[in-house]
Amino acid sequence: MADRLVPVKDLRLLDVKLGQLPAWLASCDYSPAGIVKAYQRGTNRFYNKYINVKKGGIGGIAILLTSYVVISYIWSYDHIKHDRWRKYH
Repeated sequence: MADRLVPVKDLRLLDVKLGQLPAWLASCDYSPAGIVKAYQRGTNRFYNKYINVKKGGIGGIAILLTSYVVISYIWSYDHIKHDRWRKYH
């Protein structure tokens, strides 16, 4: 598949080489309908990658729990710091 030539307009932005960038930008559809279609493609890709996952796992719960612990520590850091100095003096 690497030996097949793909038209520049069909490549994704991350697959475009620097020399091909002006041709790729010129091939994009800048009409209002084209911009709406590009936005819908982006949101669909985002939802399919992060929201509509086929299988759940421990990763999402671990991230949620870790973020809760970090945020609660940040919110109470001044209180913890104050208690730390008062404990020994």
